[in-house]
Amino acid sequence: MSETLQPYLYLNRSYGARGNVILPGSKSISNRVLLISALSDSYVTEIKGLLDSDDTKVMIDALIDLGIKISYRTEDCIEIIGRNYFNDKCDNLFLGNAGTAFRPMVAVLAFMSGNYIISGIPRMHERPIADLVDSLRSLGCNIDYIGNEGYPPLMIKPFTHNGSKHVFINGSVSSQFLTALLLASPVIVKKINSSLTIDIAGKLISKPYIDITLNLMRRFGVDVKSDSSNRFVIDQLSSYKSPGKVIVEGDASSASYFLALGAIGGGPVRVNGIGNNSIQGDVAFSQVLTEMGANIRFHDSYIESSGILVSSGKKLKSFDIDFNMIPDAAMTAAVLALYADGKCFLRNIGSWRVKETDRIHAMHTELSKFGVKVDSGEDWISIDPIEISKWPEEISIDTWDDHRMAMCFSLATFGNTNVKIMNPSCVNKTFPNYFNIYNEIIYAQ
Repeated sequence: MSETLQPYLYLNRSYGARGNVILPGSKSISNRVLLISALSDSYVTEIKGLLDSDDTKVMIDALIDLGIKISYRTEDCIEIIGRNYFNDKCDNLFLGNAGTAFRPMVAVLAFMSGNYIISGIPRMHERPIADLVDSLRSLGCNIDYIGNEGYPPLMIKPFTHNGSKHVFINGSVSSQFLTALLLASPVIVKKINSSLTIDIAGKLISKPYIDITLNLMRRFGVDVKSDSSNRFVIDQLSSYKSPGKVIVEGDASSASYFLALGAIGGGPVRVNGIGNNSIQGDVAFSQVLTEMGANIRFHDSYIESSGILVSSGKKLKSFDIDFNMIPDAAMTAAVLALYADGKCFLRNIGSWRVKETDRIHAMHTELSKFGVKVDSGEDWISIDPIEISKWPEEISIDTWDDHRMAMCFSLATFGNTNVKIMNPSCVNKTFPNYFNIYNEIIYAQ
């Protein structure tokens, strides 16, 4: 449980940063492995390094409600006994605001033989899901909207196959829609008694997250065939078979904040839990930091960052980058733009609009509080920084109930300001003890 349950957290001005960080488990990997393990028929999977957060807790609770046996060995190690079916009825399956749980669970339940209601917090009910529902309906799934058309909550009824073996999915809104179909595909091919072809309509965004999905499916014995990034074929005989033990690597998106601290706080800051062999696309944020002037060193089990002291007036290099492949880590870059030597552009970030909040709007609003000029459009944002000596002496950051807003703006304490992070407990979604670790590596002059 996080210690940050107060209305706000006061962060004093910082001078530098150095130290070692042990990352929590990857959210993207944790929820994928939980679901795949649950669908591994008659196999036991031991998962070590599992992320302990709100998003994984709602997934675990949902799986238990659906009849999956889960037991804890230690705080970060659980054992799951898999099976290829879920309980036939669950009146209210609650998945909070966890997109990595909600979308794949919808796809899996749509091919079961039961009746389910699946819902989340109000913000989840504002996040579009029509593209996924339309694709599932094209295969014969019976899904109804309970509230607004195109959005959760949903009512799911028993699957009735219509003979289709081919499905299209829009790739331009969220990669989680394709991930949902892929993760559910071993269930689907069994239900339709045929191989399944998935074609992408539109441009596929956030492809590294699809690579995570495909990598984990291979670990569990399902090798998806793809002759391009727009077509995926799942064999009729595909089924999940547990490798026995799975170790969840550290969360690369969370690593971005600490690597950034090394870049602007002198460092070195060593981030343990990811390295040369990481399967997460967000490790590419290290390349962005390098372009800004940071020194990044890779090892098999860690990444280390060092750089300049922006608190003493030194500046990062400005940037103009397409962040389509790493949209979550891109938020860290948006705050680092405050310390740049010129105008910075973040492009191709339209997926920000449908995340935990409308992140383009939220980031535009909060960055403007520093006195900098911010412009934004449908899928981009620009920041024209000013001297940090001209920042207000104190700034209150509204986090919009978005964990990444809270963590990103903890990087803004190296200027002429003290920062109040409102609703800091929103970090419980993915990183409950973030501010404890942050305070361990930050130091004053």
